[in-house]
Order: sequence, then C-alpha cells, then structure tokens
Amino acid sequence: MDYKTKNAKKLTGNIVIPPDKSISHRTAMFASLTKGVVNIKNFSKGADCHSTLKILQQLGCEVKFHTDMDLTINAKNALKAPNSDLDCGNSGTTMRMMSGILAGQPFNSTLFGDASLSKRPMKRIISPLTEMGAKFSHNNYKAPLKITGGKLHAITYNSPLASAQVKSAVLLAGMFADGITTVNEPYQSRNHTELMLKYLEADIVENSLTSTSIRPCILTPKDMEVCGDISSAAFFMVAAAIVQNSEIIIENVGVNHTRSGIIDVFKRMGANIELLNERNISGEPVADIKVSYSDLKGTTIEGADIPRLIDEIPVIAVLATQAEGTTVIKDASDLRNKESDRISTIVSQLKAIGADIEERPDGMIINGKTSLTGGIEIDTHHDHRTAMSFYVAGLITQQPLLIKEFEWVNTSFPEFQELMSKITKD
Repeated sequence: MDYKTKNAKKLTGNIVIPPDKSISHRTAMFASLTKGVVNIKNFSKGADCHSTLKILQQLGCEVKFHTDMDLTINAKNALKAPNSDLDCGNSGTTMRMMSGILAGQPFNSTLFGDASLSKRPMKRIISPLTEMGAKFSHNNYKAPLKITGGKLHAITYNSPLASAQVKSAVLLAGMFADGITTVNEPYQSRNHTELMLKYLEADIVENSLTSTSIRPCILTPKDMEVCGDISSAAFFMVAAAIVQNSEIIIENVGVNHTRSGIIDVFKRMGANIELLNERNISGEPVADIKVSYSDLKGTTIEGADIPRLIDEIPVIAVLATQAEGTTVIKDASDLRNKESDRISTIVSQLKAIGADIEERPDGMIINGKTSLTGGIEIDTHHDHRTAMSFYVAGLITQQPLLIKEFEWVNTSFPEFQELMSKITKD
C-alpha cells in the first residue's frame, strides 16, 4: 500500500497514544516466567508484540483476549518445548529477549524472522549468552538462531554498547544461571526490564545507573497495565511543533527518564512543550504531553542522549530541518543496524526533498531552517519509522510525497493514520 501525503493547516485536539511496544513485549514475556495467571491491560496491537504472544503460546502459555487490548496469560504450563520453529516476524525485541529466556531452558528451539529481521545483527546477544554456556547455530550471527538450551553460568558482562535488548537478554538468562549475573553498560539504556522485574519481585539489584545484577528466581504473578508509547508520541510531538497554529495534548504517555530523551531535546531546541497530570502506572512514570507550534533552534544530540531517543532520531531529523542553526546528531552508529540503515535512508531522502543535511558515519549534520519541496517517492526500506517520519514531513512539504509500502507502519503502530486524521485540519 502506497500513501500520498497531504499538507496540514494545523493540528489540534487530544489523543490517547497506543500502548508502549517495549513494555507490552515485557509484560507478556515476564508473565510467562511467573508460572501463574497475569491480567494485562492496554496491550499493544502492533504485529511485533503479537509475534511475542504467538511464540509464548507455542511454549505452553494460554493467551485469552477479553477486548482487543486486554488479555490474560496463564503461564502454569509455560516454557515447554515447542513443536515447531518460533516466528519473530519483524521484531528484533522478540528475537533478542526470547533468546535470553530460551537459552536457559532444558530443550532446543529455533527463532526465525522475516527478510528484514534476518539481516539484523544478533552477535550482540549471542556472544554473552554463549559465554554463559548457551549454544547457538546461526547464519553468520544472523537469524535463524538455533538455540541448544541448558544449564547456564552466571557472568559479569561488560557490554560494549548501551542496549536494553542486550541487557534484558542477559538478565533473563541470569534468572536460569547458577549465581549472580551482572550487566555493565557504557551508558544507561532504557530500564523497563529492571522496573518490571522489581514490580514482579525478582531478585534484582540496580548497582548503579549502568550496572544491574540478578539471581535465579521465579517471578510473582501480578496484574499489569501498559502506558502509552513515547516513541509513537514522538511523531505527533514533531508534527505539532512544525505545523503552524498547532496545539495538541497526547494523553497517557510513558515518560521514563531512560526513554524521554526527545522531551529533553525539545526543551533544548526551544519547543513549546509541557508535561501535565504526571503520575505512575505499574511502576512506570506517565504524563500527558502538550505541544504547540514552535520557533526552534539547533542543538547537539550525542553520548548519553542516544540510548534515550535512538528510535526517535528519524523524526527528530525532520524536526531539525525546521530549526534555525545547526543540529548535530552523533554517536548513533547503531541506527545503521535497525530495520534499515536509518542514517543513510533518512539523510538521502531528506536531502532529496530539499534539506541541508550531511551524512556522517555515526549520525548526521542538519542545517536549518529549510523549506521542504516534496514531489518524490519515498522508499521505506521495510522500515515503519521511516514511513511515519516522512508522513510527518509531508505535512509541510510544498508538494506531496508518495510513501511506498506504507503498510510497514502496521508492525508497530496500526492506529497511526487514524490518530493523525483525528487531529489534522487540512
């Protein structure tokens, strides 16, 4: 399905953002580790999270939906040997985190994915899990991953990159190891795993912002609720900031400090942004986010910023084209290992519609403010965030963009167009 963009005169109104995909994955996976019954409210509709649910069903979990977003997971017979290979679809989170769980099981399993996922690097989790005693068969460190489960050894792993997926895989494997497993990171990555494991009474200790340890344990079954996804909110935040006369409120958004880097960037760029109704849901900080059209200025995004907003960088690049001065994004080379090479894709296609943007090995330099021309086809490279980022750009281009294969948005955000249409005034 291709999509032709439309200009917007303004964005106005309130929306409730869909559930956080990262947290939804974890509620389901961690429910499977309780050996009990867990009710989950506000679970993501995204295809990625449903890939996780299907795998858990193959492993013995009973999954029952009460509404399209509320479900119960019965894990009393969970973690049994599957009868067939386990399909992760397009979800790197599913493949990497499930590898940590499956590495410690007394059976063998195989994880595979679609063509895009099969190109993504898995060495980052294979290496530490192998060090713990797991055995993998793989295609040059890429999927499919054949895992020979068994007894694991506790390790202290000094991760070369700040990655919540790597950290989570090792900590989950540590629940089945023979002692204390510790993960150290160069920067703090998102900490949804640590917060949820604490909520479910795991034997886990955060030694510092960048070091976490866990002992073998079984989680306590508790009901959970998923807050709204700040990575999804980011597209609406940027749209409201760059479309004149706009003012929106995005309700029920998770504002965990390990994920809220985009809020800090908005403030540094001088955006009109405010957090309202701050509260907690199942251990996660939540707020309503108010954003209006803004006179923006360039900033530098680097170092410890990156793990807190790496998924939002494609749409932040669109934001930066409308900021006076120079925006520098660096230390983000891992963007090349996402669903597409996001640095190359975003730079080349923004340049094609008039942006003053330069590609760097670990990021990009953007000079603004520029008028975006449009009038071209956008290749999504099977990447949902590319598709949504150029939808936002198309709200202000001089001519429409034709976004190819826009259906990739459904992997993470099937409600995207409906919510955008609700607040967009043509």
